[in-house]
Amino acid sequence: MPHPPLGRLRLGVNIDHVATIRNARGGATPEPVRAARIAEAAGADGITAHLREDRRHIMDADIEAIMAAIDIPLNFEMAATDEMQAIALRHKPHAVCIVPEKREERTTEGGLEVAREENRLAHFIAPLRDAGCRVSIFIAADKPQIEAAARIGAPVIELHTGAYCDAHAENRIADRDTELERLREMATFAHELGLEVHAGHGLTYDTASPVAALPEVMELNIGHFLIGEAIFSGLDSAIRRMREIMDRARRDAFGTGAA
Repeated sequence: MPHPPLGRLRLGVNIDHVATIRNARGGATPEPVRAARIAEAAGADGITAHLREDRRHIMDADIEAIMAAIDIPLNFEMAATDEMQAIALRHKPHAVCIVPEKREERTTEGGLEVAREENRLAHFIAPLRDAGCRVSIFIAADKPQIEAAARIGAPVIELHTGAYCDAHAENRIADRDTELERLREMATFAHELGLEVHAGHGLTYDTASPVAALPEVMELNIGHFLIGEAIFSGLDSAIRRMREIMDRARRDAFGTGAA
């Protein structure tokens, strides 16, 4: 019998691609702030926004506007650069998630390489922690990376679920099951090291349930899929459905009181 979950599973809604659509036309709409408000009303526990170095979607002004508009936490995704550190220290969001970033990529691919950059990242995140930000590191479900994240003093990791979701989408069942088991094992391992465990990247209605059922996972961050579904069903409906799927998965795994 699996052990009970460690707490209510939180849903962070990433609104980056509302800004992507806005920027494609060059106007003011659709507004990321409006999306953040809708997400909050629909049951999101937090808003995630990635301020990339190339500003391809979220802009600097969006961060300030979102923080002023919502009563739930902002999870500020950013690369480990001096520029982004200064912006985070100026705004002091509830959470800061350090992610890898390449200008040529379409979206964040893979997890951050922590093991080879321990010293730099330890010094980089220290001021953020001192400022009161909850620091998380976006990494692959890989034991050396998790150990390195613990050593540098990151209290939270976010496990990259992309390989699992890709295998599911491509109907590679054996690979999907292998990746899900890897997520399960590494979530347990990270928790045993004292880390809070989150997960995200590529999650959909079909793939969220098995990850939501992992007892050590405390938060899912989901964005692109929800914004895509919003085209057909509306953002409020898409988020409410995802919230129900997550809660149902938790209840089915651990009993009626788990959610």
